[in-house]
Amino acid sequence: MKHEKRIHKCLKAISRYTVFFLVVAFPITCCLILFIRIMSDNMGLLLNTENLNVAAKLTFVNVIVLSVLFAVIDMLRRKVTVDRPVRRITEAAEQMTQGDFSVRIKPMKGVGANDKFNEIIHCFNQMATELSGVETLRTDFVANVSHEMKTPLAVMQNFGTLLQTPGLSDEKRMEYAKGVTDGARRMANMMTNMLKLNRLENQQIYPKTAEYDLSEQLCECLLQFEDVWERRNIEIDTELEDGVTVTADQELLTLVWNNLLSNAFKFTDDGGTVSLKLNTTEHHAIVTVADTGCGMSPEVGAHIFDKFYQGDTSHATEGNGLGLALVKRVIDIMQGEIRVESVPGVGTTFTVKIRRE
Repeated sequence: MKHEKRIHKCLKAISRYTVFFLVVAFPITCCLILFIRIMSDNMGLLLNTENLNVAAKLTFVNVIVLSVLFAVIDMLRRKVTVDRPVRRITEAAEQMTQGDFSVRIKPMKGVGANDKFNEIIHCFNQMATELSGVETLRTDFVANVSHEMKTPLAVMQNFGTLLQTPGLSDEKRMEYAKGVTDGARRMANMMTNMLKLNRLENQQIYPKTAEYDLSEQLCECLLQFEDVWERRNIEIDTELEDGVTVTADQELLTLVWNNLLSNAFKFTDDGGTVSLKLNTTEHHAIVTVADTGCGMSPEVGAHIFDKFYQGDTSHATEGNGLGLALVKRVIDIMQGEIRVESVPGVGTTFTVKIRRE
C-alpha cells in the first residue's frame, strides 16, 4: 500500500513538472524566436546553423531551469495552502471516526491562508459540536431510560416475590398484585411517551388542524381528574371564556392540557388549589394552569422541559420526566409559546399561548 502511494506521488510530481515544462517552453521559445528575428533584421546578424544550435540549447536549458523553479515554488505553495489544512481536516476526521467528538480544528492564519479551507474548517467544527451534543444526549438518554426502567422492574420483582409467600391473606395478595400492576402501568406509560416524543422530534406526526371549541376541551380534560380533587379535597378555581375556538390539532393539545393538569394535581398538597383559566386576545388564546404546590427553584425551572428531568424526586414514582418534554415539543410544533413561573413553597403557574387561527 505504501509502495503504491509512493508511485502515485511520483507520477503526480512528474505530471505537474510536465505541465510546467510545456507551459514555460512555449512562451520562452516564442520570445526567443521573436528576439532573434528582430536582432537579425535590425542588426544584420547572419543566422547560421551554429548560432541557431547555441540559441536552441540556451532556450532548452532556460526552459528546464524555469520549469524546475516553478515546480518547486508550486510544491511549496501547495504544502502551505493545501496540504497543511487538508492534513488537519483529515486527522480531525479520523479522530471523530474513533468516537472523539471533542476535536476542533484551528482556522488557518497567515499569508498563505485560504478562506475556502477556513469555511470548510468552520463547517467541520460546527458538525463536531452538533455530533458532540447528539452523543451526549444519546448517552444521557440510555442512562435515563435504564434508570427509569430499573425502578419499576425492581418494584415488580419485589412484589412478585412477596406474592409467592405461602398463606397470604386476600388483602395482602391484592396489595402486592396492585404493586405489580402499577409498575407495569408505569413502564407502559413511559414507553408510550417515549414513542410519542420520538415521533414528534423526528417530525413523524404532522398536526391535523381543525377548528374546535377550546373551552369545551379544557372542561373535558379537567373533569378527568374529578376523582383526584374530590379524594384529596383540592379546590378547583376555573375562569374560562365561553365559546373560544381555535384552529389546531385537538388530539395534540389534549396531550398538553392533560400533562399540565396532571402535574398540577400531583404537586398540590391535600386541601390546596388548582386553577385553570382561559383568556383571549385578538389573535391568541391564553391558557393558564396554576397550583399551590411545592413550587421550584430557578435552577430546577431551567430544566423542567428536558427529557427525564424530575426536579422533585419525592414524586418520582408518579411520573417519568417525559410529560413536559412532550408538552414543549407540541407547543413548538403548534408555533405557540409556553412559560413557567414558580416560587418555592408557593406554587407554579404554566401559561400557554396559541394562535386562534
